[in-house]
Amino acid sequence: MASRYRGTLYVGVTSGLWNRVNDHKNERYVGFTAAYDVKLLVWYEHHHTMEDAIRREKQLKKWKREWKFRIIEEMNPDWLDLHDSIDTLATLVEAKAGPLPSQG
Repeated sequence: MASRYRGTLYVGVTSGLWNRVNDHKNERYVGFTAAYDVKLLVWYEHHHTMEDAIRREKQLKKWKREWKFRIIEEMNPDWLDLHDSIDTLATLVEAKAGPLPSQG
């Protein structure tokens, strides 16, 4: 998330991206994002397990700002707010016993 084009950045992990971003936009969290007006979802990626997501979050938090800018701009060169275009189906995770049942 970002405050503006190449502004303050926030990296986090969640199992409910749309709702979590909505909470940040409405300042339901007291802390960093509210203090620095970080409300724009400018980049995201999905992972199939929370362990993978946390590993990636820790990796990204160690990155230099310019590296973060590069990955954002590869996906979203205009730094548009992606909140309402989140692919909610991509957040579905396969059950441990096997894939999700097919529809149809």
